[in-house]
Amino acid sequence: MKRMRSTRGKVLRWTSVALAAVLVAGVLTVYLDVRFKLDKVDHIARIDAAHRPPRYNDALNLLLIGSDNRHGHNGVIGGRYGCNCSDTLMLAHISPGRHMVTVVSIPRDTVVPYYACSPWQGLPGQTANPNALERINGTLAAGGPECVRETVEQQTGVYINDVLELDFTGFEQAINDIGGVNVCVPFAINNAITAAGGTGLVLTAGRHHIWGRQALQFWRTRENIANGSDIERIARDQYMLAQIVKGVLHSGLLHSPLKLYRVLSDVAGNLTTDASDSDLLHIATSLGGISTGNVQFITAPWVTYQPDPNEVQFEQPQADALFWAIAHDTKLPKTARARHGVNVTPVASTGAKPSTSPGPGASPAAGGQPLTVAPSAVNVMLLDGSAGTNLTSTVKTELTSRGFTVVGTGYAATTSYTDTVIQYASPADLAAARTVRQQFDSAMLQLDSALQPGTIQVILGSSFTKLAKPASTSQAIKGLSSSFGGITANVKCRNSAFYGYYDNMPASHSCAC
Repeated sequence: MKRMRSTRGKVLRWTSVALAAVLVAGVLTVYLDVRFKLDKVDHIARIDAAHRPPRYNDALNLLLIGSDNRHGHNGVIGGRYGCNCSDTLMLAHISPGRHMVTVVSIPRDTVVPYYACSPWQGLPGQTANPNALERINGTLAAGGPECVRETVEQQTGVYINDVLELDFTGFEQAINDIGGVNVCVPFAINNAITAAGGTGLVLTAGRHHIWGRQALQFWRTRENIANGSDIERIARDQYMLAQIVKGVLHSGLLHSPLKLYRVLSDVAGNLTTDASDSDLLHIATSLGGISTGNVQFITAPWVTYQPDPNEVQFEQPQADALFWAIAHDTKLPKTARARHGVNVTPVASTGAKPSTSPGPGASPAAGGQPLTVAPSAVNVMLLDGSAGTNLTSTVKTELTSRGFTVVGTGYAATTSYTDTVIQYASPADLAAARTVRQQFDSAMLQLDSALQPGTIQVILGSSFTKLAKPASTSQAIKGLSSSFGGITANVKCRNSAFYGYYDNMPASHSCAC
């Protein structure tokens, strides 16, 4: 009897060892397979890291770049030729505590000054030129993801933790991995492919569950929908993202590291990022408890760039107010609330184009915003640039009362200034310059490397009469979508994105989906 128990014990032990070996071998095989695929991720170094905006909290700010690289079978979607531009550009802000996500879409045709970018993987980089403009989607082709980061950080004042660039193929694979996405269209779509554009998207009116390739077609479709602009394509893409968020949260994907790793490994060959694999996994799993109502989508405020109606520029003071709220994780002060809308919706186009006209960095700013830098840390030189009454003494008194250090007053080299100009020496002084600009209802920012670092120079123009109201306090970030005409992931349909905000949408189609 004792011998029988001994034999049975040996069998059980060896069976356990065998099962454990099989289990370890299986896990190791899966790990090595995933690890092999993850090695295909193009990890990049942070090249231009000398001058970064300040970090005000432990929020995560991710720059999401969609490249229009047309390699493989997706080469005909949206036209046969791409420029390796960032036709999708989004700033995703994940609030401290990971309870709120705010995604700000930046229109691809936004004109911005040239910022210095280092060469990268055969791309030439570029030299800073504050007096020339390029479209923001062209910065990717100039110096890669780091050039886009540098430009967005300097334009918005938002510190970006990580950059993620995904091309068409990676997008298609990701949609397949999450099980497709539900969309609804208010009318039939037949977007034929032509040499000039088109995606091949064919959908009947109503609800659809679409997979990778069709989802990419939906994402890229612009022609023959609404007014054919990139701006309204952004509105449709935000609607689609809201449906993706619903699907991901419903599936429980964010609670499964193994599933997340599989998604990541499937898109690895089409992903470029400065984040580690573990960072990406941590970001995703940290959002497991978020609700659809706490995910909001906004388009950065913009107006038509008057020298070229095919381009846009940030609308001020609304854009500065939004980006301030993102950087500080607050909502807008009442005095800085933005209106949603545009003056003229531009026809979408591609490419980057230099100009000698003042850019969006030289746009008016809002008075009454919370301050970016403590006034006591800012030195100001005041100059009179008008042909009228010299108000530098009055302004000196008022700025001093607000805590600024006015190091001197005088006259500008010319008296031809109409608008007030606020000049700074380098990106390191940009935050201080923005704080000074908040003291004026209308003022322009201008980079001038010949100035003394650490001192902000203000040239009062003839249109100046008085300072803006002092800065106000701030509150929670939730609610920005309603201030800017955006949506949350709760949205069921967004028919205005198909008919256009200013088109006559049939009453019968109002949220017909």
